[in-house]
Amino acid sequence: MAALSEADRFPGVTIDPTAVIDRDVAIGAGSKIWHFSHILPGSRLGERVVVGQNCVIGPDVTVGDRCKIQNNVSLYKGVTLEAGVFCGPSCVFTNVLTPRAEIERKHEFRETRVGRGATIGANATVVCGHPIGRYALVAAGAVVTRPVPDFALVAGNPARRIGWVSRAGRRLGPDLVCPETGERYRLVDGLLQEIPA
Repeated sequence: MAALSEADRFPGVTIDPTAVIDRDVAIGAGSKIWHFSHILPGSRLGERVVVGQNCVIGPDVTVGDRCKIQNNVSLYKGVTLEAGVFCGPSCVFTNVLTPRAEIERKHEFRETRVGRGATIGANATVVCGHPIGRYALVAAGAVVTRPVPDFALVAGNPARRIGWVSRAGRRLGPDLVCPETGERYRLVDGLLQEIPA
């Protein structure tokens, strides 16, 4: 019996012929997997996910609906992207704190969760075990070495909070009102929260 084609395995999904999709993978409708990317076993991609060129996802990685993963990004075991996450080109997720080529440390993989709607800029590095909050924005080239709160704007090496951003990704001024949408925010115990409309 002939093997199923990628179109039969994943109806409604666009998969470039150069991409490799292993067994035991789920990809939601409307998703696109581009040139030379590889999805490893146990990985689950939601609907309308875009995986750019030369990406590696897995094994056992979960990617929520409507995520955009730009070129040259690897999501290793332990990484979870909630819905609507943007991963900029060549951003890096580590999975072990003290890797050595001569010592096997797969039992030391740490989980890293990226909250809904967060953005990770190009060439940023997220050191494993440090969650990124909902709608946070990690600047290009930043190195995340501690948890990032919801709506935080972080930059530098090591990354430090330099401001707050709205759901729309706009930097908030002292009035904590989104200049694009008019949504209002407030600080509670040093953390930003949305004010319900």
